[in-house]
Amino acid sequence: MTQSRTHNCGELRLADAGKTVTLAGWLENMREVGSNLAFVVLRDFYGTTQVVIESEEMMQAFKPINRESTISVTGVVRERTSKNPKQPTGEIEVVPESVSVLGRCRYNALPFEINRSKEADENQRLKYRYLDLRNPEVKKNIILRSNVVADLRRSMTERGFLEITTPILTSSSPEGARDYLVPARNHPGKFYALPQAPQQFKQLLMTSGFDRYFQIAPCFRDEDARADRSPGEFYQLDMEMAFATQDDVFAVLEDVLPPVFTKYGKYKAASAAPFRRISFRESMDRYGSDKPDLRIDLELTDAACLQDCGFEPFAGQTVKAVVVPDFHKTRKFIDKLCAEAEMLSGGKAYWFRLDENGELVGGISKFVAEKKDEVIEKLGLTKNSFVALAAGKYGAAVKTAGVLRKLLGAQVEGHMDAERYEFCWIVDFPMYEIGEESGELEFCHNPFSMPQGGLEALERAHRGEIDPLTINAYQYDLVCNGVELSSGAVRNHDPEIMIRAFELVGLGEADVKAKFPAMYNAFCYGAPPHAGIAPGVDRMVMLLAGEDSIREVIPFPMNKNAQDLMMDAPSAVDPKQLADVHIAIVEDK
Repeated sequence: MTQSRTHNCGELRLADAGKTVTLAGWLENMREVGSNLAFVVLRDFYGTTQVVIESEEMMQAFKPINRESTISVTGVVRERTSKNPKQPTGEIEVVPESVSVLGRCRYNALPFEINRSKEADENQRLKYRYLDLRNPEVKKNIILRSNVVADLRRSMTERGFLEITTPILTSSSPEGARDYLVPARNHPGKFYALPQAPQQFKQLLMTSGFDRYFQIAPCFRDEDARADRSPGEFYQLDMEMAFATQDDVFAVLEDVLPPVFTKYGKYKAASAAPFRRISFRESMDRYGSDKPDLRIDLELTDAACLQDCGFEPFAGQTVKAVVVPDFHKTRKFIDKLCAEAEMLSGGKAYWFRLDENGELVGGISKFVAEKKDEVIEKLGLTKNSFVALAAGKYGAAVKTAGVLRKLLGAQVEGHMDAERYEFCWIVDFPMYEIGEESGELEFCHNPFSMPQGGLEALERAHRGEIDPLTINAYQYDLVCNGVELSSGAVRNHDPEIMIRAFELVGLGEADVKAKFPAMYNAFCYGAPPHAGIAPGVDRMVMLLAGEDSIREVIPFPMNKNAQDLMMDAPSAVDPKQLADVHIAIVEDK
């Protein structure tokens, strides 16, 4: 072992009985059961060992030591009379001959119980993250993360990918999220940006003649937190391949990921290659989401037959239904379901039932009554069917129906095979969309993607022969259990196609050259066709660990407000530091 210990706290077994050993770790607990008898739990990275105090001398040596102090104990191993089969070291105990304090805990009270830290307030956990990480249940997620990253790295290397690191200080790039800016001391008024992704650099590597690139890449985006998104910083398995098609990228990940999920996942069943491929439009129509959870067997149904049923919110709108057969939940359940769907989607949810007598009851049933036979036929209803409904413009209707599908799948028994990892590819994303805020034509996903139909499709859009919104791109997402693991694309490597693609969103050749000078110029020197993707490491480990929050698998995460409570970041800085980088703070009036 090391100078300060002969064994770790998870190592000793019955075969070690009689040995004199030295252990080092944290004093987790001390339970006194008599004047000269106490049981101490000693914990380190590897596990716990019971230390039994049986003398007044040792009792006096241990009593002044606060819990969570680091100590060194030397003693003799012996067989336990009361064994603990749930503990790896449960057949032995150590009778101490000496104890020394290596690092004293100076506080009698802890912010939370170490072994129950996951029950504590999250901000307390993050402020004292170094204590939170002492909890074996928390620590195991970080160990899992390390093992997964090591396996991913080895697997990519075995497949001929070179690990190449790309710059952290770079230029600002319009990639869909806000940049973190870094002032340049030697260039007053100018800023570096932390990379939202190594997108341009990995494409430049392809133009440089590197055939297969990857890295476990840090990415920085000034975004709000979600359960599956950490604010500020995240990591992804970034990869790119030269002379590659969409199918080539799919083949690599379908080879790399299933063994990792099978080996490390909480659930041992994972999709085998090839993963199912679903077009963006089909995914929205059938599942109400571009990241469908395929463990749920429910689907959206077109309920256009209800547009003229006399219910005003349905008139002239897209109406989508989610039908649940053999439904026996209460009205209280239904009301809660509709309220939750409305909160999550922003859209109103409606419902009715076909009861055991074949009668329409509840919700909006009175509006459906006159079309009963048609509705039963079109929606495929059987007795005791429940019908959840959403209506509005297409996007709003499918979004609300998709939320209803997800809630019903998770809350109604028999409609979700929860203990498995179900992968799929979402393909054929639209190249363009109308921006919610701008109302103008914008790139839907990655602006560097190759449009399907190439230059000809873009020229037809410029001539007004086709609507730009009908142009699809060679863009794809990898989805697992309703979580988007990554986005990728076949890249636009032709400068002429790139310019025409940007012109449709109002950016001309001069703009492209100014915003992406390196990439544009590099492509002018003969770039190979290339494609790539970047699965999120944090989300991957979250799924493998079966955690609901991504912060549980990040060693030192920020809170929901993008604050590091442990390091007090962001924080004010000295005025001289601001002067050095030519920045003045202007107070918000």
